Amino acid sequence: MKARLPYIAGFLLLTAVEVCIGIFEFSVFVRSYLGDVIIVWVLYCLWRSFSPKRGSSYLIAGGILVFSFIVEFLQKAHIADILGVENRLLRIIIGTSFATKDLWCYVAGTAVTVAEIWLFRLIRNKKAS
Repeated sequence: MKARLPYIAGFLLLTAVEVCIGIFEFSVFVRSYLGDVIIVWVLYCLWRSFSPKRGSSYLIAGGILVFSFIVEFLQKAHIADILGVENRLLRIIIGTSFATKDLWCYVAGTAVTVAEIWLFRLIRNKKAS
């Protein structure tokens, strides 16, 4: 459980940031770009809250990138309309529009996640030696 606490805290904090970005009128950059980068971190922290095993970190990050791409392409197919989702909050969560820039934001979020994994492993290995 102790290994999971930082990820649980990260998930809660980053989710609060995402909600604030969604509720308050931030600049186009924050809402359109930074929010998409942060959502990758939210998903990573959520997953690691349940799976704190260190060996799978890069695989988890890659899986989240693939998942993000799938969701984005489902938005291009208008999945919310196909499913008949009318609830405004659910439509925001699912997304209703495809944008290539979102794919690049997911790549950027994954790159930062991979850098974090690498950095913490480097620090941990230096402490161990």
